[in-house]
Amino acid sequence: MTSRIEPPTIAAPEPCEGAPTANQKISQPALLSLLIPAVGGQGGGVLSEWIVDAGLIEGHHVHGTSIPGVAQRTGSTSYYVEIFTGAGEPPVFSLYPVPGAVDVLLAPELLEIGRMIEAGFPSPSRTVIVASTHRLYSIHEKMATGRGIYDADRLQAAARAFSRTLVTFDALAVAREHATEMNAVLLGALAGSEALPIGPAAYRAAIERKGVQVASNLKGFDVGLELGRRGAVAGVPAPKRLPRRVPSGMAAALGPIPEALEPVVGEALARLVDYQDERYAARYLRRLHPFLGGDPELASMVARHLAVWMTYEDAIRVADLKTRAERFERIRRENGPAGSVVEVTDYLKPDLDELYGILPRRLVAPIARWAEHRWPHGRPTLGQHVRTTTVLGFLRVWLLGRCRWLRPASYRAHLEHTRMERWLAAVERCAAWDRGLAREVARAAQLVKGYGDVRRRMTARFDELLETTMASATLEAPRGDGFPLATGFAVTSHALVLRGPDGEIQARKLAADLRASLAANDYSAARALVPTPTT
Repeated sequence: MTSRIEPPTIAAPEPCEGAPTANQKISQPALLSLLIPAVGGQGGGVLSEWIVDAGLIEGHHVHGTSIPGVAQRTGSTSYYVEIFTGAGEPPVFSLYPVPGAVDVLLAPELLEIGRMIEAGFPSPSRTVIVASTHRLYSIHEKMATGRGIYDADRLQAAARAFSRTLVTFDALAVAREHATEMNAVLLGALAGSEALPIGPAAYRAAIERKGVQVASNLKGFDVGLELGRRGAVAGVPAPKRLPRRVPSGMAAALGPIPEALEPVVGEALARLVDYQDERYAARYLRRLHPFLGGDPELASMVARHLAVWMTYEDAIRVADLKTRAERFERIRRENGPAGSVVEVTDYLKPDLDELYGILPRRLVAPIARWAEHRWPHGRPTLGQHVRTTTVLGFLRVWLLGRCRWLRPASYRAHLEHTRMERWLAAVERCAAWDRGLAREVARAAQLVKGYGDVRRRMTARFDELLETTMASATLEAPRGDGFPLATGFAVTSHALVLRGPDGEIQARKLAADLRASLAANDYSAARALVPTPTT
């Protein structure tokens, strides 16, 4: 994955009456507030301490406090600093920020701006926002069955609307480019914006006083300082990787491939060869072939979803990815300075299905049937903490990753490929009936995802969708007036499942009610259950 450095966005300031501009030192006594909404592990605590120390070195009265949360986005950690620039006795400092009265919002991640706007802290007439545009996805974004990622453009637009001055850039990419830390880069950008009455020398002295990776942090501070002053990123964005093309030998065996589909198929073949071998990739091409001469959009859907499905992540694949050299290089690059010792502990929790799923089907099929009856609502798991930076820990996982030769005959492969064939047959049959219906059946493959209990639950919803859709379509085909029932059910059921567990319950009930109406041959009652699909 390549990092892209975006140029900072500088919104024209609109100062309110009596408020200092971002590029003007404060000469009158004032009480200024700074809020750092942080995610665990981003260095927000060190960043706030640097600011407090720099304010004290500059001769101001400064008070800092923190509201701790839980790391890794399951909670928020906020750091709040107040600076009094006058002489004499300071006022009573507040322990908490006041909505609408924050002078500086220093956000180490883009979504934190949205969280602070939702809480009402920044003010368009008062607040200077300095933020990094990179994303660390929240728990809610990761939990979403469909695409739950918040729109970065909307977050940027909200930041512009709720700030007097806005400075945004990808601080994480800048830090990686210069082998430094992101919080030091943001500190430099804060100094360059001159939003606080603290000079660069005081910030540098604070970094030196703290004594944490002084040389590296000073380098990051200087880079951020220049970005904050100039309002432009000095650096070249990483080049985009060109899409892979279909190998000539495989293309000849397959026949002509639509030009628009070549990038998708090229990426798919590279992924499949890396996952298993060239014979496996050829199997993908044979499955894709019936769809190449028809609807281009349908062919693209099938090509994309089939490639993802055929590279399902079993225990062998997970072990292979976790022991690749580039993974350890990335971890060292992102989590410590050059020459530091980095230890990696992988937390694994496979269940019974994942353990016996990699073994030959003939051997474990009876065990699997027994386990399904013994634990119908969830299999026992085996929690493991494996230190993959030790010799024994690495070999343990690496050897499992070399067992891909077991995959073709495995119990898991039999289940997955049987379900794939049933899906492909349904898509091909629907394509002969109706283009819109075929697209919805193809799109249903998006539901097959996850691990353990999640995957069992999602495949059950997929099976229900496919079975009920095909039953409805079979009933509608002789009528000759389209497929509103089958298409409408597929669209509705898919949308319900993507809403999460509550939506899954509704989708399951809808499928049961519809099948009951179909069994009673009551088409009118079935149509009343499903909204008419929009074209």
